[in-house]
Amino acid sequence: MSKAKKENKEIKRKVLKFYKKYPNKTFNYKQIASSLGFKKDKDKNKIIGVLLSLSEKKILFEERRGKYVLRRKEDTMYMSKLTILPSGKGKVYLKEKKEELLIPKVKLNRALDGDLINISITDKSKKVRVVKVLERNKKEYVGELVLKSDYGFVLTKRGVMYTDIFIEPDEIKNYKDGEKVVVIIKDWFEGRDAPNGKIIKSIGQPGETETEMHAILHEYGLPYAFPKSVNKEAERLNKEIDKNELKRRRDFRKETTITIDPVNAKDFDDALSLKIINDDLFEIGIHIADVSHYLKEDSLMEKHAFERGTSIYLVDRVVPMLPEKLSNELCSLRENEEKYTFSAVFQMNNKSEVLNEWYGKTVIKSDKRFSYEEVNHVLQKKTKTINKHISLHKENYKISEDLYDALIIFSDLAKTLRKERINEGAISFERKEVNFNLNNKNEPVSVFYKEYGDANKLIEEFMLLANKRVAMYVTSQKKKPFVFRVHDRPDQEKLDNLQKTTSAFGHDFNSKSKNINKALNRLLSQCKGKQEQNLIDTLVLRSMSKAEYTTKNIGHYGLGFDYYTHFTSPIRRYPDVLVHRLLNSYLEDKQNTKQISLEEVCKHSSVKEQLATKAERDSIKHMQVVFMQNKIGEEYDGVISGITERGIYVEIIENKCEGLIRLKDMKGDFYIYNTENHSIFGRYTKQKYQLGDMLRIKVHNANVRKRFLDFLLVE
Repeated sequence: MSKAKKENKEIKRKVLKFYKKYPNKTFNYKQIASSLGFKKDKDKNKIIGVLLSLSEKKILFEERRGKYVLRRKEDTMYMSKLTILPSGKGKVYLKEKKEELLIPKVKLNRALDGDLINISITDKSKKVRVVKVLERNKKEYVGELVLKSDYGFVLTKRGVMYTDIFIEPDEIKNYKDGEKVVVIIKDWFEGRDAPNGKIIKSIGQPGETETEMHAILHEYGLPYAFPKSVNKEAERLNKEIDKNELKRRRDFRKETTITIDPVNAKDFDDALSLKIINDDLFEIGIHIADVSHYLKEDSLMEKHAFERGTSIYLVDRVVPMLPEKLSNELCSLRENEEKYTFSAVFQMNNKSEVLNEWYGKTVIKSDKRFSYEEVNHVLQKKTKTINKHISLHKENYKISEDLYDALIIFSDLAKTLRKERINEGAISFERKEVNFNLNNKNEPVSVFYKEYGDANKLIEEFMLLANKRVAMYVTSQKKKPFVFRVHDRPDQEKLDNLQKTTSAFGHDFNSKSKNINKALNRLLSQCKGKQEQNLIDTLVLRSMSKAEYTTKNIGHYGLGFDYYTHFTSPIRRYPDVLVHRLLNSYLEDKQNTKQISLEEVCKHSSVKEQLATKAERDSIKHMQVVFMQNKIGEEYDGVISGITERGIYVEIIENKCEGLIRLKDMKGDFYIYNTENHSIFGRYTKQKYQLGDMLRIKVHNANVRKRFLDFLLVE
């Protein structure tokens, strides 16, 4: 053996002995060289070679770049993406074992939500720890900048983010103390309590609506503007109707056609047409904006539409999935304008039975744009006259006989469709949606509830019909990859909790019922119009599984459908665009989408939808807190909507604003949280508070920056 080999062998022996002395610690070559007394550069280089060799042989594990730890024999290593739970623990899903595992907060090893990590599982004890962050989630965090003498912190500790971010002196630049800023993580050194960050930009002063809305979007990684290049691409699109394109489409321009949308809608992506064949036979056209005609798969607009996944509806704004040129102009089915559409056309009798169906590319011309309020008025009053107080034109006017007949026929067919759907197991939600009247500064001045009348139900039933029948049609083609909208059965434990809560209100809901859909509908009907309606509607929704997109169809439990997709809103949902492309390719007998990549798109779309929903809820919470700012000290009746170890969440009956009565602020007794039945009880008085109880509260504090309301219990 040569002298060099002997030296390497001796260094290797010493390195291994050193690691065995400190089996759980991580070292780099400099630390090892210093500890072992190696000072020459050639010896240090040999240590580097030894570390690499031991790592390749899986004796050491490279926890971070250049830093190694002894790999324990009983440990098994896996790679996964980390999810941080609200409790502070980590969660990973292991594909190899097809199971989810929890990681204690103390074993996260500086890993953050969304990071790609290596984890170690001790085979004997099943203990899990993060060994190495392989790839940081490129997330932008939002927080308030706190400046010290020559450094700063961005206060990002909130929700699943469990640390604030340290800002070095050279990163502070011209940013001011107290500003709300966007920051990214640069690195997180071992032994440091917080990661080092880089401020990207300021988004304004905390508490201001514009700042807070941008902060909400940033928190969920959602955009609020298109790059100029995307808008320029949209502007180049040809807005003229092409004669050659018309030859390839079925023409509905002479049929009676309407749109029904909210008063302030700017994009109209669905229209209904009616052709009366005889007294008992109608041709109903459900016409959807043909977004896929303009949105080409290799375009910048396509890239951004896919990434966004959905439009986002905050209280004071819409963040569209598509540039305005598409969403509000080319693809919007505006009154008296010829538009390309993709249609589902059904021959139906007056029992709402589908006798024939056709799907394909079309062209339409909407005769009339109605608001929901206008149509509700026509249907309720059985009148052709629209009063000026609900008119879109702010003046009295009369609709034609054809339009009136169309609305009556549509409504009658929709009512039959709805009745049959509920009889077949669909769950009937009519939950009150809270909204705000805003002033010119986008500040809430009053609360109102969105009306859900016959016009809303009319549109809903025909959209549901189109979505269902499209999914049935593609499935009948056999083994064609497709995008389904699925909804699993409700969680039994949550149903049992729902039974406990509803019994306190005197409702006889049976969570073990053989026909749980019927039992839920009876419960929803019983509480309709009562003070507890909103709470029970919310609890029923919480008991449900989340609807999602997938290529693996399991049906839609909530709607009672065996087959369901999303076909009717391509302006605001990317999966609908995908469904249009797939359906068209099958109608033309083409197949160009692999199911594997399709499933990945489904998962991406489901995630984006969930993030958008969270952002929308946060925007409502912000407006609620702003609305309550000038109501400190006022008293309201409320209902307990949640109970945690922190205290009691109460929803005000009058305006649906929710706040917390903290346990520490409850006087007259020492209150304890009961984890088994989610209640609060007094140690001495035995006073008990549980979900659904009515309370009188006083508004104590409204923290706009944290989007949080504090209440006090009125004795």
